Amino acid sequence: MARPPARGDPSVTAPATPSPAPTTDVVLALACADRPGLVAAVSGFVFERGGNITESQQYGDTLTGDFFMRVDFADEGGVGLEQLREDFAQVAERHAMTWQMHDARRPLRTLVMVSRFGHCLNDLLFRQSTGSLQIEIPAIVSNHRDLEGLAASYGIPFHHVPVTAQTKPEAEARLLEIVDEHDVELVVLARYMQVLSDGLARRMAGQVINIHHSFLPSFKGAKPYHQAHRRGVKLIGATAHYVTPELDEGPIIEQDVARVDHRLAPDALVTAGRDVEARVLARAVGWHAESRVLLHGERTVVFS
Repeated sequence: MARPPARGDPSVTAPATPSPAPTTDVVLALACADRPGLVAAVSGFVFERGGNITESQQYGDTLTGDFFMRVDFADEGGVGLEQLREDFAQVAERHAMTWQMHDARRPLRTLVMVSRFGHCLNDLLFRQSTGSLQIEIPAIVSNHRDLEGLAASYGIPFHHVPVTAQTKPEAEARLLEIVDEHDVELVVLARYMQVLSDGLARRMAGQVINIHHSFLPSFKGAKPYHQAHRRGVKLIGATAHYVTPELDEGPIIEQDVARVDHRLAPDALVTAGRDVEARVLARAVGWHAESRVLLHGERTVVFS
């Protein structure tokens, strides 16, 4: 009687099994008037095409009657993103939805604008390099050259675009050229100390995120942390929001605070404030890149 082959015998090969077809992770975000059957319509659409929902969040605003939904699903049926978009357009039309659908793993092309304070830029660059932010930074724009070396250390093109009251229209025209050249999908003002014109803010509505300090009370002008120290504040914080023609009053994406007390000198307040600013901006950029932020008039719905 023949002996069975020993375990690990190199002459024995297991039958070949076909590798599973690669799947695309898809994210769908939508908004429409609330009504019965919306969740069923979306989940049914995914099911009918062999998809597998991996995350789903929805919110119905009882005050306005609006509905918001974000769904992650694996395209296990191999339908393909373009066909999924074409098919979902019919669902969206029936329910008067505004929507977007894209590859959930694709990094968002993000232009960063900065002046002389580099803490937020440095944080974004590091997070991008480690893969903790789903963004790709193809270029950096600044009205000063102070951070050109930092950009070079990451191998990212640095565009020096000086801005004065007289040259602002030309500077913004150059900015739009850079946006087009690099196929930019999001602009981040990482402590960029220039105000965008009303026209540019309207043209790029929902595509520009700003970060600024926020205190109770709010201190405007030069050296806000030194002003805060003189007033003996107990909280310092930061706000990330979309840019609108109303300065620092656009829809808020994220906020955070840190407790402080009388023992902190002005420079220590500056350090603590920079930490909060970088942290808040990174969250806002990450959530936007993952389609977790939906505009709701002057507010946002954030599926964090």
